[in-house]
Amino acid sequence: MESTAPVDLELCYMSATEALEAFRAGRLKPSTLLQALIARIEQVNPVINALTDTYFDEAREQALAADAAYADGSANGALLGIPVLVKDAQRVKGKRTTHGSLLHMDAAPDEMSDPMIERLQDAGAIILARTTVPEFCISGVCRSLAWGNTVNPFNPDYGTGGSSGGSGAGLAAGFAPIATGTDIGGSIRIPASCCGVVGFKPPHGRNPDGPPANFDCYNHCGPLARSIADLALVQDVVSGAHPRDHDSLRETVVLPREAGRLDGIKIAFSMDLGYCPVDPEVRRNTLAALDHFRALGAEVTDVDVPWTSACDVAATHWYNTMHYLRQASWAANMHADQLNDYTLAAAKGIEATTLDDVSRSWETQHDMYQFFGALMERFDLFLCPTTTIPAVKADHDATATDFEIDGIQVDPEYGWILTHHFNMLHHCPVIAVPSGFATTEVPTGLQIVGRTFDDPTVFRAALAYEAQIGGWFREPGARPMTQA
Repeated sequence: MESTAPVDLELCYMSATEALEAFRAGRLKPSTLLQALIARIEQVNPVINALTDTYFDEAREQALAADAAYADGSANGALLGIPVLVKDAQRVKGKRTTHGSLLHMDAAPDEMSDPMIERLQDAGAIILARTTVPEFCISGVCRSLAWGNTVNPFNPDYGTGGSSGGSGAGLAAGFAPIATGTDIGGSIRIPASCCGVVGFKPPHGRNPDGPPANFDCYNHCGPLARSIADLALVQDVVSGAHPRDHDSLRETVVLPREAGRLDGIKIAFSMDLGYCPVDPEVRRNTLAALDHFRALGAEVTDVDVPWTSACDVAATHWYNTMHYLRQASWAANMHADQLNDYTLAAAKGIEATTLDDVSRSWETQHDMYQFFGALMERFDLFLCPTTTIPAVKADHDATATDFEIDGIQVDPEYGWILTHHFNMLHHCPVIAVPSGFATTEVPTGLQIVGRTFDDPTVFRAALAYEAQIGGWFREPGARPMTQA
């Protein structure tokens, strides 16, 4: 039932970093924060539909335990008492994972949490709810027969992006300070852009993941938040080698926390990656963002990127081999009547993919890095838009044949995103940050891409940019879906 009770928006939009400081100082109790977030969810989620399963009763018990720990001095855990939203494609021990599919609505509870979620729980985070995804996470549109359509908190006529669409929308709407995501083609960064929040795609292996996705080099799991400091907070908790993930990296990375200038930093920039039409409002906001980087002392150079739509084709061929996408093909043979239209379309593409297609996709990926690796010998960072439009409409059909950007016909699935390129270059860290708003009130976004494994420089630039523009979600009246 939708709540009509007043909601404390200052608490709902408090960062995790701020909340932890308040907990430790005794100015705020975890249970007080949690109750404000639950009230916000009850008020707004009926409108935006960002959540699947909720765990309010368990969360209240955990928050009261955290209250007591802070009160008696026994508090232990880097995230003790912080509510977190978990994507409904990541395992949580004792809970079902539906993957946005009718086929998994009666799934048995998972026997263990995925490594990233396990570490959040071990650090004292409170799992408040699950966030919506498209079926099997195979679309940039967050809509499914299982859970319905998730819409943008800034303008419900538009979508949130996918596949971590519920995570992006939930953060923007003030449901929690932190959410989790996975990113195989942009699934953290696209919702971050469409919903005006921040998201981090770490180098593959930086954050351990669960099977079978952990073995796939295009796959990354990572955090979404409303501040760069909160992204760093989560990274400190979840990164590092894990005994259940063969690909997890043992290197310890120290991330910056303080914003500074970017004097001496050299930034390469491309508006379109060489071939993608870009909406004029995205172009305008991106150019304005670049001026902020220049004001911080960075040297920004427009570079020609020689990539073509062959990148999209190669990525599609690789995706068609992945376990998560193969599920579409397996399910289509037995349960076609319970699958989404985009799932059935993906199944057809999978069946048409050949071994040669997949092998040649590696050649394209290699060619891409021959350019990008050489480029990043001369530059510290690479910037480009996250999506080429602010967001697709809420009823966008990713299987349609008629979709245009700035008067140019493009693919409805890939033609509006500039993210999968950096899954192909999977060891490059990327932070997605807001760049402004369109006339529709929907946010636009920017990607900050680093050299392979150079997470600290990406965070340094993101912190500086965030401070330069004054941060995001500064006032309740400027936030989406605020009370009348």
